[in-house]
Amino acid sequence: MTDPTQALSFGAAAAEYDRFRPRYPEAALRWALAGLDAPARVLDLGAGTGILTRGVLALGHAVTPVEPDPAMRARLDAATPGVSALAGSAESVPVPDGTVDAVLVGQAYHWFDRDRAHAEIARVLGRGGTFAPIWNTRDETVDWVAELGRIAHLGDNSGDLTEQVTGFGPAFDPVEAAEFAHRTTLTPDEVRGLVRTRSYWLTAEPARRERVDRELRDLFATHPDLLGRETVELPYRTLVFRARRR
Repeated sequence: MTDPTQALSFGAAAAEYDRFRPRYPEAALRWALAGLDAPARVLDLGAGTGILTRGVLALGHAVTPVEPDPAMRARLDAATPGVSALAGSAESVPVPDGTVDAVLVGQAYHWFDRDRAHAEIARVLGRGGTFAPIWNTRDETVDWVAELGRIAHLGDNSGDLTEQVTGFGPAFDPVEAAEFAHRTTLTPDEVRGLVRTRSYWLTAEPARRERVDRELRDLFATHPDLLGRETVELPYRTLVFRARRR
């Protein structure tokens, strides 16, 4: 599990997080939930402001969001009519044994204490249920996107997730993986807003924040792919890892 201070830093920017963070492509969600007829009972673990919850609801499933941060829960409830997030964590999930068909995790699995979380996820899943962590990762084969990551210390793209996510413990079948491409269209100000929802920014000292702001301004003022652009397309690779409960 990584730094808990960073893991619980997002509530201070809950509204901005909900506004600027990318959504999940429908194809990725359908692949994660393949074999489950709607309405399946889906648990969104580490649900944040409900970005993943709303994507799954749009597919016709019933979703129970679980989120430890009260500010994030409040934003989820306000932005998601008819849904109330439960207070809880991956290591202590507040639902009974065997009562959900799938557990999804959007952008949060890397914060978990994995051994404890895997046991809890197995407990709440019915036999044959699906566990699927999902990440939107920026496509840093694009030069300006790689530079954006360097400037803003966007560390979620560090390393190969397919090498890091190798199994979910003895209660689960082997992991399958799939990748989906999508893009979001943002203004330069919205890119800056996106950066300010990252844990690095939220926990940084003022001098580090000023440096990031300055280098972002320079990036948009000097990079040939960004000069004079009112909007830019930020490309993503959405990675999904899926395993069945034995």
